[in-house]
Amino acid sequence: MGDIGGEGAAAAEEAALIPAPGRLSAPAGAAGARCVVDADTGIEAAAGTEGVARWLRSTVGAATGLPLAPYREGESRAGDGRVRLRIVPALADELGGPESYRLTAENRVVTLDGASEAGLFWAAGTFRQLLGPEAFRRAPVSGRGAWEFPALTVRDSPRFGWRGLLLDVARHFMPKDGVLRYLDLMAAHKLNVLHLHLTDDQGWRVEIRRYPELTETGSWRARTKIGHRASPLWEEKPHGGHYTQDDIREIVAYAAERHITVVPEIDVPGHSQAAVAAYPELGNTDVVDTAALSVWDTWGVNPNVLAPTDHTLRFYEGVFEEVLEMFPSRFIHIGGDECPKDQWQKSAAAQRRVADLGLADEDQLQSWFVRHFDTWLGARGRRLIGWDEILQGGLAPGAAVSSWRGYEGGVTAARAGHDVVMCPEQYVYLDHRQAPGDEEPVPIGFVRTLEDVYRFEPVPAALTEAEARHVLGTQANVWTEALEDARRVDYQAFPRLAAFAEVAWSRLPAPPDRDFADFERRMTAHYRRLDALGVAYRPPSGPRPWQRRPGVPGRPIDGPPPAR
Repeated sequence: MGDIGGEGAAAAEEAALIPAPGRLSAPAGAAGARCVVDADTGIEAAAGTEGVARWLRSTVGAATGLPLAPYREGESRAGDGRVRLRIVPALADELGGPESYRLTAENRVVTLDGASEAGLFWAAGTFRQLLGPEAFRRAPVSGRGAWEFPALTVRDSPRFGWRGLLLDVARHFMPKDGVLRYLDLMAAHKLNVLHLHLTDDQGWRVEIRRYPELTETGSWRARTKIGHRASPLWEEKPHGGHYTQDDIREIVAYAAERHITVVPEIDVPGHSQAAVAAYPELGNTDVVDTAALSVWDTWGVNPNVLAPTDHTLRFYEGVFEEVLEMFPSRFIHIGGDECPKDQWQKSAAAQRRVADLGLADEDQLQSWFVRHFDTWLGARGRRLIGWDEILQGGLAPGAAVSSWRGYEGGVTAARAGHDVVMCPEQYVYLDHRQAPGDEEPVPIGFVRTLEDVYRFEPVPAALTEAEARHVLGTQANVWTEALEDARRVDYQAFPRLAAFAEVAWSRLPAPPDRDFADFERRMTAHYRRLDALGVAYRPPSGPRPWQRRPGVPGRPIDGPPPAR
């Protein structure tokens, strides 16, 4: 685990930190020394650290029952303990970036130093882990008055600046409280980007005030396919829900307090049947009766895509205007994936657009669509990011790429000078099954075990050092076609999200040399943290009876993952 000296090995084993820190050491010549936190421990918060102090009181204070009162030097007794919070910008150069931190714990004093407020927050998260699993509960359970852990120093910084999780709330809606809970789970694993997939064929989940039908009509469907799209099973009841703009602002603010950026995804020009069902003029009306379309109730690639018209552009500019008001993130995701061209090929209006623009084909028409919003977002100080299909027909100049169909799209984009987030489905699509066999619920996709995720390497070996600098980071994706509620999302995400978090944060050796046995040992302690957080994870021994979905067909895929 990281760079651990001999005297720090015992402390590291007891701490069982996840993600693994860069360096952990014990005080020289003080093997077995302990740090104690109790009712007399206060928080000494330097300027700029007040938010982290509030978070510590609301989480660690609530779990332990300790008051963690403000520490004032002149009012405190000599023996009082304290948690010192400081911003130390020089740590960025010393340890490697603005999210760096140093934690020092000895006797009755814990010092948390961050290169920035974000770094300090990650230090506070490490402190919480050191206190043990009970520190992850919402109220005290043991009644103990003192909490202790090994005296040690942790020096740490993340490998990547983008450590993401995609939550697909379009296929199965996750109520606001569930999203807030996942922000807490992300913070506990030092993940810092929530990619919120808000629109798709199966539902539109965000209020757009100038277009109320997007949620009045587009946020619910009459029924839902159970399992893979080839399944004969249906849930014959309406499914829906959406977030108001105030809900979104609350989610964004809650995330910001945890130093997480929320990146919204509004899909164009494919994956758009919910929008077309609400506003039929957005579809290719000269080749399909769009007025007869409803929100899609099954899964797969949908042929009903947006019409490449000026009206569609103006409509989505209006959508994005409101999206930008709600989401301050630098990046705005526009989807761009799985856009069949059949309707454009048959549409006289679309073919006139191809001719008028002097384009070679429909791939270039999609590129024109993406380029329009790349320019539009750039003029407003934002950056477009899309799935790797936006490479087809030529990539917009300022766009970044989410590489999902293996490594190839990311390699192509990085070599062309574009930034990349690596999220290849063969490794980090967490809706894919975790083991072979019939017991896995709705066996979708590739078998990717906890060890497979731990051995994922985000930076393709084919890139030069200069090209690799375009890899902003990595992201695990949780698509919810077969995940009908929070327990199913938990089961698919955990424990693999813990392994992914270590891949995204820690500077691990190349995959053949990664110490999975050490990670498994630390997971023994981490499962107890997940229990305290109420996470319905997949146990190492396999699914519990109520986690199975017997008789619900999935879509198994065989084959090894692609070379990187």
